Amino acid sequence: MPVTLPSSASAPAAGAAPGAPVLQLAGICKRFNGIHALNDVDLTVRAGEVMALIGENGAGKSTLVKTLTGIYRPDAGSILLDGKPVAFGSPQEAMRAGITAVHQETVMFDELSVAENIYVGRQPTAKGGRIDWARIEAEAEALFARLEVSLPVRARVKDLSVAQRHFVEIARALSQDARVVIMDEPTAALSQREIRELYRIVAQLRAAGTAVIFISHKFDEIFTVADRYTVLRDGRFVADGDLAAITEADLVALMVGRAVHDAYPKAQAPIGAPLLEVEHFRHPTEFDDVSFTLRRGEILGFYGLVGAGRSEVMQALFGMTPHVRGTVRLDGKEITISTPAEAIAHGIAYVPEDRQHHGAHLSLPIVQNVTLPILSRIGLFLRGRRNEECRIARHFAEQLELKASHLTQHVSELSGGNQQKVVLGKWLATDPKVIILDEPTKGIDIGSKAAVHHFISDLVTRGLSVILVSSELPEVLGMADRVVVMQQGRVRRVFARGEATPEIVVAAASGLELDAGAPAERKESA
Repeated sequence: MPVTLPSSASAPAAGAAPGAPVLQLAGICKRFNGIHALNDVDLTVRAGEVMALIGENGAGKSTLVKTLTGIYRPDAGSILLDGKPVAFGSPQEAMRAGITAVHQETVMFDELSVAENIYVGRQPTAKGGRIDWARIEAEAEALFARLEVSLPVRARVKDLSVAQRHFVEIARALSQDARVVIMDEPTAALSQREIRELYRIVAQLRAAGTAVIFISHKFDEIFTVADRYTVLRDGRFVADGDLAAITEADLVALMVGRAVHDAYPKAQAPIGAPLLEVEHFRHPTEFDDVSFTLRRGEILGFYGLVGAGRSEVMQALFGMTPHVRGTVRLDGKEITISTPAEAIAHGIAYVPEDRQHHGAHLSLPIVQNVTLPILSRIGLFLRGRRNEECRIARHFAEQLELKASHLTQHVSELSGGNQQKVVLGKWLATDPKVIILDEPTKGIDIGSKAAVHHFISDLVTRGLSVILVSSELPEVLGMADRVVVMQQGRVRRVFARGEATPEIVVAAASGLELDAGAPAERKESA
């Protein structure tokens, strides 16, 4: 059917009076392996309003979006669209009902044109059943004219910028008469000019009566584009209201609002002289002028929101990233690291966030995973090598309380928490001086998290130094001796353990300044 858009910029969407609820969620629950990702979540978004969905990493925002767009089915609760119950069995059903999402990383057919991507799977046909290409291109041009965006409809999507790809997704949503448009971190990779352009289009959607759910970690843009807010924490609904009636500091408190230090087994280990010193670390696109010091026996936490550059810095430090400049000193001696093998030789180990693709070989048994980085140190004779491999694997399996039927069990057969323990054992077998843990408890159950936290604490009591990168603020505050906060590829603040409260850490990660009661570290001394 031809695209029909409101003729007036202030007209409401069809079927909804201005301000009437378009989408309502009540008591939504979603569990994975017995763990609640969403627990009794309520949410309301009205016609012609922009509702900011706010929460720290792991609050349940992504799970909620996947539930709204038909990727997940809720285990309990109800979804109402225009006051009528709906249940989506697929993303296609959600889109036909008028709910669509614009993601930070767009998913399109790169080799197809802009117009083809807008109408893929639902192309209008002419007489004889042939695709009506002229109509597709004309309607695509009409959509961009309505959005006041100049974009050639015959251009290949692979040649577009990130912002232009977002505009294609918004045009596709309008072409399906979208009632609710979800924008998930849409400005993360945009320039300031492109961000202003996106703001303008959001205002157009609001004026046309479309309900917009806007997800962002950036408080400045939340207060710029949104009318109301809903806060999630630990998978639960916390609060909602008008943004005009709340301050940034109050929102931060709603996001984090919990005590954290007593929940984590932080051992008191003596902290010594600087061991690893990184100065003016730079990469052309990922991070800039990053400097920090890691001391002996210290757990140095790294916190930041989406796009902060934490993992990118650690991957570069482990020799995984080319074109990096800066100075790295270990034990006071300047070193060069251009490959992971060089990092391992210097005593630096890196446990990656994605254990299934980068941390472990799922199709190999536990024993081979643990000893893979140190094969050159194990005996050359087959029988002796196998005995040594079993000895080393058994040692770390016992230390980490690994739950497996036998050491020859394939890693793919283990739970997520036990897969993580195998990865930890693998890198500890290299006998490192520094171990970098990137999201070490991501996706594992509460019991396994506690075991990993105990083990991290034990590492520093045995003389290792740990860099802990985590999106879970309680984990960082509960385990770290100091907290490095990154924002947009730079070190924003460094807080001592006693200074690092949830409010000021989240504020720093969001680009805000809150009074910590004491000046936070800004430069580190030896």
